[in-house]
Amino acid sequence: MCGVTATYFIHDSSHNLIKKAEGIALGLTVGSWTDLPLLEQQQLKKYKGSIISVKELESSESSNTYLGRKVTRGLVKIHYPSVNFSCDLPAILTTVFGKLSLDGEIKLVDLEFTDEIKAAFPGPKFGTDGIRSLVNVYDRPLLMSIFKGVLGRDLNYLKEQLREQALGGVDLVKDDEILFDNPLTPFEERITAGKEVLRHVYEEQGTRTLYAVNLSGRTFELKEKAKRAVELGADVLLFNVFAYGLDVLQALAEDSDISIPIMAHPAVSGAFTPSEFYGLSSPLLLGKFLRLSGADFSLFPSPYGSVALEREQALGIAAALGDKTEPFKRTLPVPSAGIHPGLVPLLVKDFGLDSVINAGGGVHGHPNGAIGGGKAFRAAIDAALQNIPLSEANDPFLQEALRLWGNPSEEVKA
Repeated sequence: MCGVTATYFIHDSSHNLIKKAEGIALGLTVGSWTDLPLLEQQQLKKYKGSIISVKELESSESSNTYLGRKVTRGLVKIHYPSVNFSCDLPAILTTVFGKLSLDGEIKLVDLEFTDEIKAAFPGPKFGTDGIRSLVNVYDRPLLMSIFKGVLGRDLNYLKEQLREQALGGVDLVKDDEILFDNPLTPFEERITAGKEVLRHVYEEQGTRTLYAVNLSGRTFELKEKAKRAVELGADVLLFNVFAYGLDVLQALAEDSDISIPIMAHPAVSGAFTPSEFYGLSSPLLLGKFLRLSGADFSLFPSPYGSVALEREQALGIAAALGDKTEPFKRTLPVPSAGIHPGLVPLLVKDFGLDSVINAGGGVHGHPNGAIGGGKAFRAAIDAALQNIPLSEANDPFLQEALRLWGNPSEEVKA
């Protein structure tokens, strides 16, 4: 069957999951069935949604208490034929979750696409292997840092921050997602100034650092702005995809003239994912959808930072981004928020070599500044890969960081 299969997590107060599933399958496709004459049933059969499975789950007192009534919980799988929709995410999402998202306690957990549907999507241009080739790093997680406190500051301030982060040994530096085009640090000037700084650092120490510039503005101006960024030699585009839409990301990724990687930021995604009862699952939205639409990097909350995501959800995102059974290049997972060097062994253990360790305050807040912060992270990565406890690593920058932020990786073991 060509089409998509949706998995829903349902809390049903009528206690009849099969009837609920039938209502969804028909309501989002042909509308009704048993009331139709036989001839119309035959004509509409290829459009009709079909129930794949209904699985009742154990009752949850906490859910009943939260909702104020007793409910039956279950996972329902429904297949939607591709003849019903065009092969784009807006049409697919409207089909499987449009009006349904307004109807009770229903969460869209997963979407499975047949190969014919997958062929309509680009996937990442570069992916994990392509990004590694750009920075010439193949044997460890990549390290990224973030510009901090640059609102109201000029280009000279930004250039100094960029230089210090690069000298600290980071592989990528990204704009803060709230740094938009402005008179003090205009988009094009950030790109050219960044290239100059990173060229000097490369000449000094022979290490390659990429700069991700925030692509922002009105939707219909984004493509031309992105192409101009490529002309100016930008390394990577940072994109607040959920402020614009997945289809906009796909349009950027599919354009052959936008020939640089795209880094997807999760800003606004929290409006869709946190609830147990509503919205979309994090692995679907921040994992599968972003990879399908063409993101080379996906940022998401780590399980142990300042904006922590449940570990199962974070690992589910990474699994969707790196699933080798899919026909797309792999997207690099970037667990973020509140990351400091003491968390590195946990990050390596949970997300592996093919990931990006991303820090803002954990770099800039180091007693020796961003240079010391970057070096502390690099030392922590080296120690984690050699299975050396961080407390035993012979690096003064790392030990300073551990004194400041602690060493959760060894506290967990204790």
